[in-house]
Amino acid sequence: MQTPKKIIRPSWDEYFMRAAFLVAERSTCLRRKVGAVLVRDKQMLATGYNGAPKSITHCDVTGCLREKLNIPSGERHEICRGLHAEQNVIIQAANTGVSTKDSILYITTTPCIICAKMIINAGILEIVVAGKYPDNMALEFLEEAKIKLRQIKIAEPSLVK
Repeated sequence: MQTPKKIIRPSWDEYFMRAAFLVAERSTCLRRKVGAVLVRDKQMLATGYNGAPKSITHCDVTGCLREKLNIPSGERHEICRGLHAEQNVIIQAANTGVSTKDSILYITTTPCIICAKMIINAGILEIVVAGKYPDNMALEFLEEAKIKLRQIKIAEPSLVK
């Protein structure tokens, strides 16, 4: 009788973060592709990636105004055509009637301050990230709101940054 082979499976964190990187591949952002997966009880509830709203021309067609004006990462979000992955995952959950309360959000990078405020009010309990985004105020808000933030190491697919 043969000895059964040991099946190697990803941890839950790795599984959901890999899904977030796959979701990021849908992004039309020219500067940074970000993906987000909302999870509760080890079930994916919603996904989101950064890009222009429905029926609005994407940045890969119009070009990036922030890039054209040499605006550094983390600044002047209001002139960007796109929504962030975190915003889109919360909107997708709302559109499908899925509660975000007491969920975990897997994001390929830490959130900006605008997204951090939305995450706090959405009732998300924990954020798991693979990379960092330059926004210290966002991290301060998440800490004050007692939202757990964990960074995990994962082999990042080669996406346009």
